[in-house]
Amino acid sequence: MVTTEAFAPAKINLTLHVTGQRSDGYHLLDSYVVFADVGDTVRVTRAEEMALTVVGPFAEGVPSDETNLCWKAAERFGLPVAIELDKQLPAAAGVGGGSSDAAAAIRALEQMSGQPVPFDPIVLGADVPVCTVAHAAHMQGIG
Repeated sequence: MVTTEAFAPAKINLTLHVTGQRSDGYHLLDSYVVFADVGDTVRVTRAEEMALTVVGPFAEGVPSDETNLCWKAAERFGLPVAIELDKQLPAAAGVGGGSSDAAAAIRALEQMSGQPVPFDPIVLGADVPVCTVAHAAHMQGIG
């Protein structure tokens, strides 16, 4: 079986300004972000049914079911895969770990299938689109 791997770098907000709030509860943000050379790794292998294993020093407490953003990305992509998420970043640390993991899963699935992502990554979370490109950016919009 062929396994496709993608790096999920930590996202660092250099600036983060809340410029308003929408009626649906989302905040309006203006931010500059960069991506570090440390992060998690996502490995994806075709499988008969969806599976997710979380390993690494920060695996404890990270869900390995359909609530995980990597799982949601694969499910929306439409490919049954076995995912291994190697957590080198702490969960809920404010470095975009879950969003970056989902974006890495999307990149791995695109590479594996040879197809572009068939959905708008924002459906997984406001930070997922910028994490998909994973390079310095100016972001404006919801968060």
